[in-house]
Amino acid sequence: MTTSHKDKKKNVNSSSKYILARMIEDDNSRDVVVKKVVNLEKRFTQAQDRFWHSLTHIPTHNIYIKHGHDFLLKHGRSNVSLVIIYVDLVGSTKMSMKLPADKLVTLIRAFSHQISFVVKSYDGYVLKYVGDAVIAFFPSDFNRPLTYDNAVRCAKSMITTIKEKINPVLSKHDYPELKLKIGMDEGENVVVQYGYNRNSQIDLLGFTMNVTSKITSLTCPNSLSVGHNMHKLLNPKVQSEFQELLNLDKDWKYLDSETGEIYKVYTLKQSLNFKSKV
Repeated sequence: MTTSHKDKKKNVNSSSKYILARMIEDDNSRDVVVKKVVNLEKRFTQAQDRFWHSLTHIPTHNIYIKHGHDFLLKHGRSNVSLVIIYVDLVGSTKMSMKLPADKLVTLIRAFSHQISFVVKSYDGYVLKYVGDAVIAFFPSDFNRPLTYDNAVRCAKSMITTIKEKINPVLSKHDYPELKLKIGMDEGENVVVQYGYNRNSQIDLLGFTMNVTSKITSLTCPNSLSVGHNMHKLLNPKVQSEFQELLNLDKDWKYLDSETGEIYKVYTLKQSLNFKSKV
């Protein structure tokens, strides 16, 4: 059966419209994400009420863990490209010596619940809770630069949430103010499930997981640092907000797999005053 000139013209027009729609979608993809972040402001204005509820009730963390668990199950026994984000509560050891055990546990629960909420609000996933730290991830296969920028916005929101929304609540109820430090990087991670049951523990292994933890330890309180793999693909405007950490710890032995040189780390400029999104 032959295709008529009219049908060919119709197919070409349809194809052109599809290509144009995809071009418009790609051009506006970053704007769409920004608009979504702005719309989140309405939800984040309730951060104080949500945090107070977490202090006075036992929060449900398993919903966040299940969300991440279900995603990783699809990639079991394989490599997956992810942005890893490591959020560490500063000074928890000192707090453990000053606060009663029940009060400390309540504070860490509320903190991790709040951080998990922010992660999910930016379409991220919580991997696990380790002591006073929250480890999360963002899939980066589809559009890495866009994912990186979104992850940075998420981290900034965490910092401003704690500083501007949560600490005022804590100060009114005889709790110490909180500070956090955040490390991030991107790369391939091996998904490991410790068992054959669907509900068995699942975790990530690899360079990115290890280096992100160490990057966090280099970071100043209420700041964010990223590894070179992530920094080099950030939007130029976002990239300019960071400066290279030149005086790395003497035990820093991580090497760049491409150059063989010391792996670079970048941190937010301390003079940076970013607008709160929460």
